[in-house]
Amino acid sequence: MKGKIGRIIALVAAGSLLAVGTAGMASASPVGGKGSSATEAVGAQVLQMRDDLTKVAYAGQVGMTRADLDKLSPVLADLAAGKRYTIQSETQQLSSAAQLRADESNRLLGDPTATARQLPPLPIPVPTLPDLPGPLKIVSDLVKALLAAVTGILGGLLGAVPPLPLPVPPLPVPGK
Repeated sequence: MKGKIGRIIALVAAGSLLAVGTAGMASASPVGGKGSSATEAVGAQVLQMRDDLTKVAYAGQVGMTRADLDKLSPVLADLAAGKRYTIQSETQQLSSAAQLRADESNRLLGDPTATARQLPPLPIPVPTLPDLPGPLKIVSDLVKALLAAVTGILGGLLGAVPPLPLPVPPLPVPGK
């Protein structure tokens, strides 16, 4: 009798441990690119990179814009590859499209006499943003599309947390 009670207690204890362990794994598993600590960390990193790129691009700083594009492109390539982070296939495709725009923008900023290549349209609408100033005007449409794509990627990486709006400066008031 003592042996049966001991076995029952052991089974209940083992079942409880298994249930607690499985629940922890289920809550940490990345469903559709959400929940994984690595995915959340890259989401925070991409958000910071997007905001940094927006600030320097709208300030007209060509060198810093190129540097930010250089930092962003490999992260987008990792996301597009889908090997390092568990994300939805739509987010992977958007990452690939964003990387193309980042690389093309950087190429055109490196050689302003180069001819822009035709890129496939984005699968998301590009919001109305003001054009980039002066020397960055040649890549204005590319960077605006890149910022829209990165914002869409953030939705896939951060899940239910809506990404913060772009830190775009207000449009200048005519006559001032």
